[in-house]
Amino acid sequence: MRRLINQVRPYAWGSQTAIPRLLGTPPDGRPQAELWLGAHPGAPSRLLVDGEEVPFDGVIAQDPKETLGEQVVLRFGERLPFLLKVLAAEAPLSLQAHPDSSRACAGFLAEEAAGIPVDAPHRNYRDPHHKPELVLALEPFEALCGFRDPAETFADLAPCEGRLARLLRGDLETADPNVALRAAMTRLLTLPADGRAELVGELVESLRDPACARPGSAMNARATIELAERYPGDPGAVAALLLNWVELQPGQALFLPAGNVHAYLRGTAVEVMASSDNVLRAGLTSKHVDIQELLDVVDFSVLPIPYVRPVRSQGRLDYLPGVEEFALSVVEPGTGVARLPGEVPRIVLVLEGRAELRPERGGALVLGRGDSVFVPAADGEVEIGGDAHVVAATIGGWATAGPR
Repeated sequence: MRRLINQVRPYAWGSQTAIPRLLGTPPDGRPQAELWLGAHPGAPSRLLVDGEEVPFDGVIAQDPKETLGEQVVLRFGERLPFLLKVLAAEAPLSLQAHPDSSRACAGFLAEEAAGIPVDAPHRNYRDPHHKPELVLALEPFEALCGFRDPAETFADLAPCEGRLARLLRGDLETADPNVALRAAMTRLLTLPADGRAELVGELVESLRDPACARPGSAMNARATIELAERYPGDPGAVAALLLNWVELQPGQALFLPAGNVHAYLRGTAVEVMASSDNVLRAGLTSKHVDIQELLDVVDFSVLPIPYVRPVRSQGRLDYLPGVEEFALSVVEPGTGVARLPGEVPRIVLVLEGRAELRPERGGALVLGRGDSVFVPAADGEVEIGGDAHVVAATIGGWATAGPR
């Protein structure tokens, strides 16, 4: 096992206090949005090896099979296929979706062939991998995710006045929900620049009228109004009327597969995802937006809110979204002894309390709040003792059954 030294991403929407509080460091007055734990080249962790800080990818390259396990190398190559994050949102993130594997690979190769630098602000695909992700709330956490039944949005817009409300109602009346949602979303995101702010503003003002309020959809209207205040004239704010609004309570999780349009609004959470940084944005951001590319990858199906309910195994709670790259395990305070499966790579983070990690092979480590370690496949099964709140990222499919 090796202790991790991790990087913080200072995005503008981040909290100034949540991540410093976890790490036991003083706030520096700047937003600290995401803590990355993994080997992604965008912000790779370093490992403490004999008192020296060694890049994570260097440790993997030195002995991939010992570090990752033979089955992981065969399936994913000589790379860690997952990335663990702590996300601290004080303001909304962009409205976005992620591509599937084939789209990500094709887009990456096309941009490479075009000579677009990987770090160029206008680049869509920074790697050839998809980016499904799971978010687990550490406190009440608000999000928009996936499409509502268009009939509900139509009912929200029925009492609203203005040209944009009328046009959207016309789109949403279409019998096929997928066609209706595609038409409404496309209309919003392709509004002509000349007059767009006026159209959006008129609809948002209409939503402020108590006569337009529907009890079952009050949070969608509130989200639209708040987003419009932060991003005046951005039609992405109105897209909140098309999406499911959800507030996760601590311990609840969502899974966002390829094509799921979503925006995290506020709160602190743990995220685990395939190790990728491919994000296609629809709005609510100052970053690069590619509307056509986003519309091409979006899944316009009406689906239930994508909760992931954990299963209990060997003293831990496993969140298993059904993807190969990752799963998330949680050990709650007061559990006693829990075990993590062996022969796969694991990243362990202590959120609260003190935990003692005892691997099948190698020496034990005691970790406190904010400490994290990488446990290589060669260390075998890990026993977690103490009284702590712990999260551990590992490979999907091996979380309960071991290598296949």
